[in-house]
Amino acid sequence: MLFITLLALLYFLPTIVAANRGHGIALILLLNLFFGWTVIGWFIMLVWALVSCPPYRVVPVPVAYYYYPPNPWRR
Repeated sequence: MLFITLLALLYFLPTIVAANRGHGIALILLLNLFFGWTVIGWFIMLVWALVSCPPYRVVPVPVAYYYYPPNPWRR
């Protein structure tokens, strides 16, 4: 049973790597499921998951976190 689990983890390694790198995993999961049994397809997906840059967004921090307005109750 442990051997089958290890084989399943190895088979879905490109999907696991893509998920850990923050990629959208729907496409790579489907491709891995259908074409992962070919060694060439498995290596292409692994390289794709490792090489491509994960998408990132720059989120501006609101000004309220930097500037604290003066307390009107204090003199």
